[in-house]
Order: sequence, then structure tokens, then C-alpha cells
Amino acid sequence: MENKTRQPTNEAFIHDVFESIAPKYDRMNSLLSFRRHKAWRKKAMREMNVQAGDEAIDVCCGTADWALSIAAASGTGKVVGLDFSGEMLRYGQNKVDAHGMADRVSLVQGNAMALPFEDNSFDYATIGFALRNVPDFRQVLQEMQRVVRPGGQVVSLELSKPAWPPFRKLYYFYFQKILPLLGKMFADRYEQYRWLPESLVHFPDYRELADIFRESGLQDVRVYPLTGGIAALHIGTKEA
Repeated sequence: MENKTRQPTNEAFIHDVFESIAPKYDRMNSLLSFRRHKAWRKKAMREMNVQAGDEAIDVCCGTADWALSIAAASGTGKVVGLDFSGEMLRYGQNKVDAHGMADRVSLVQGNAMALPFEDNSFDYATIGFALRNVPDFRQVLQEMQRVVRPGGQVVSLELSKPAWPPFRKLYYFYFQKILPLLGKMFADRYEQYRWLPESLVHFPDYRELADIFRESGLQDVRVYPLTGGIAALHIGTKEA
């Protein structure tokens, strides 16, 4: 199979992008996905089937929405949200405090390429809408697999590429032409929202990403294209 790993990306630039869009991040997610991102995350939670007491790490956690969902499903388990953006974590911490979950949800500033946790520490490792933005997504998947316990799950919820050519063409037009204009209109950020669509161009489609999950050693890989393939959920299990 052709190696689709992207060339190293300017991490400082990506960091600046997310630092700058943090104040409007949640609002823009809802606007730009037509609020579908909430339904996609609910689908992920159903398929993960989190049990009472399960522990998790949400990599590139942003403003902590998924970390909070996992903590609510677990009931008593500890959940870590990790992100390299201090601004994202600041907004996330406000949510954690507002939900009264500071005793179970810990937010940590760190690098997804080198997770600061020991092997076999969590039942789940999740990453939402960020795998395409890291310098080496294969390395991130390996790190997520490393920190998950045997039998645990590595879960990615990510934008993808529609399989049906007419829909894909329409989707790309919206994503590349309309989205940056909405970013400028509602968040006063044009270049940042122009870059985000570009981050998808060289990223694997959902079929290729499923193969990469398998190549990384994950088993029983499940893939769920969402909303015509504009997003996809991938779940792989670490060998028991």
C-alpha cells in the first residue's frame, strides 16, 4: 500500500491556529458542521459502549466536550483530556468546572506524539477531529495504542471524503470556498479556516484509514462512514 503519511507540518503554525480560534471554536464547530458533530459524537459513544468505572484519555481534546461525555458515561472512572493549546484547555476547564467534574476530568497540556503516560493506563484512547492535523498521525495512533490497556479501544472521529463523486465535489466546494468565508464572518479568522480544509487534502479516506489502523496492530477494526462520508468513526481494539 502507498504510504499516505503526510510530510511534517509546521507545529508552531498549527498551535497558533488553534490558540487563535479557541474563543469561537465551539460555535464554529456547530455552524460549520450544521451541528452534525454532536450526533457523530453520540454515535461514537454508542459504539464505544463505555462501562462504569472505565478510564480514558481524549487526545487533542480541544474544549473537552468528548472528555466530559466519556466521564458522564463512566460515572466513576478518571478521564484525561490532553491538548497542546493552552487556550483550548482554558475554555475546556471552564466546562469541566461548570459540570462539577473537576475531581474526575483532568486537563493536561501535552504532545499527542509523545503522550506523558505509562503503557496500559487507559481503557479508551480517543481523538476527535484532530488526527489530520498532527505532524505524523501514524505516530499518534501508536502512542494511543501504547497507553491503552490490552483489550482497550483506540477511537478516531474525523472528517473524511465522501465516496460519491457528485457529493464529494459539492462538499469540497463548501469546505474550501464557503467555510473560510464563514470563519471570517463569524470568528474574524479567514486564514485559519482556509488552512483547516487544506489539512484534509492529503489525509486518508475512511477506507485507507481503516487499513492503517490494522497495519498499526489494532484488531477488530470497525469503520462507520457518517453523513455521506464527510466524517468517519474508526474503532480498533488493542490485542488482549
